[in-house]
Amino acid sequence: MGPHRKALRTTAVGAVSATLLAGSALGIAPTAQAAPHPVRFVDIKGDGGTVLKANVVTPAGADGTRRYPLLVMPTSWGLPQIEYLAQAQQLADSGYVVVTYNVRGFWQSGGEIEVAGPPDVADASKVIDWALAHTPSDAGHIGMAGVSYGAGISLLTAAHDPRVKAVASLSGWADLIASIYSGRTQHVQAAALLDGASVVTGRQGAEVRQVFDDFYSSNLAKEPELVAWGKKRSAATYLDRINDNGTAIMLANAWGDSVFPPNQYVGFYEKLTGPKRLELRPGDHATAELTGLFGLPNDVWKDTRRWFDHHLRGVDNGIDREQPVRLKSRSAGGYESYPDWKSVGADARKITLADTKTIRANVNSGADGGVVLLSSILDQVTRLPPMASIPLLPRRWAAVWQSEKYATAQQVRGTARLHTTLTPTEESGTLVAHLYDVGPLGLGKLVSHAPYTFHGRTPGKPFGVDLELYSTAYDVPAGHRLALVVDTVDPLYIEHNPSGAQLTFSSPANDPSYVSVPLREQ
Repeated sequence: MGPHRKALRTTAVGAVSATLLAGSALGIAPTAQAAPHPVRFVDIKGDGGTVLKANVVTPAGADGTRRYPLLVMPTSWGLPQIEYLAQAQQLADSGYVVVTYNVRGFWQSGGEIEVAGPPDVADASKVIDWALAHTPSDAGHIGMAGVSYGAGISLLTAAHDPRVKAVASLSGWADLIASIYSGRTQHVQAAALLDGASVVTGRQGAEVRQVFDDFYSSNLAKEPELVAWGKKRSAATYLDRINDNGTAIMLANAWGDSVFPPNQYVGFYEKLTGPKRLELRPGDHATAELTGLFGLPNDVWKDTRRWFDHHLRGVDNGIDREQPVRLKSRSAGGYESYPDWKSVGADARKITLADTKTIRANVNSGADGGVVLLSSILDQVTRLPPMASIPLLPRRWAAVWQSEKYATAQQVRGTARLHTTLTPTEESGTLVAHLYDVGPLGLGKLVSHAPYTFHGRTPGKPFGVDLELYSTAYDVPAGHRLALVVDTVDPLYIEHNPSGAQLTFSSPANDPSYVSVPLREQ
């Protein structure tokens, strides 16, 4: 617990600083341009009478003689109600009534933080009720949009309120457990970021505080409760309702999102049966949308407006005829379009993981996923992901396999998958798999990674491990090779390796080990 608490405190400080800086910047963003529409700041009674602080922007000249499509936008985690004001002005220009509100438990809104629980979903429906009664909005044309926390609440509301006809879920989650507890491993830096920001900008109730404490404590007795708590707050749990409602769903995320990794969005997207669109770009959590919150040109918000224009206003802008999966590589180039997610990683190739390798636990080998937010932002801006010298990684603590050099440039597109046989010396343990692009001098640039934790295994008895690495789009230059590095410690995650534990990776003849990488030549 000691190191985990220390990591929590350190990361929380950074999280709080980033949140407050973002909030301050957003607070001045609307004044950076002339406001063409008057903004009304109102109080809306949410579920149980809880007061929600909100603002309303209507189209210029709206006089009550006609009705306009309604967009409801819940705020992001820890940000104030003016977060979307610049976008609300632009959306009102396009003919929408826009109501943005601060979710309960944060800033001046009442109540306590519910983490997208039933009261948050009920609040969203109450905001819709209020808007229909107090603005010139059209009950038959209602959409919801949000970034991060607002994205998750928007998806959940669409599952529970059939009045919501279209959603733009930006940098959010569809499966909360697959986001911060993927591979049965606590994403401690991501949790600390959320925890720290909420302590400063909101009011945690006893239940939420207990959930965070149980999450950090690694108490297996609490695991079923934590999973049930997370599933209740995941749109994926209510997928059938969304499909029955026929809601038009646009999902946008960043390859390096260190809070809500893209895999969980991809799995949800594949199961949607109504109108849908998936966009993935370089960046970290909510960084792809950030410039749009200042009213600056932004691809995510541009496509969000096009999505709503078509599905709420009936504009024939062609978005329904475009290939619905839109990707941008972390390395270079423009956008790529695909008919579905399956087509993205259609050309998977296996790298054989031969030879038996044993590593010792409890030491960071030097291969890791970086720092929450900072590393993927650096990758987004400078194309410099976390790096490691592959030849210098200590084989005592890191198992390393490499491909042959590629004669031509290769495009990694989609989800790499690891299959191996693991023999532990203890009943519990954690491993982290890292995929690197290795240049001629042995310097590896991180392509993807993912953690995996096991409990209740028989020491000395081998078992199979199947692990999906985080989905990505990355270009490997000609003359480079790929390397898989597996170790046991990564600061992004809580590790469950008892002191002195060892992990042995083998490749039985009847069940060979490999990493399958979606590759195609450029």
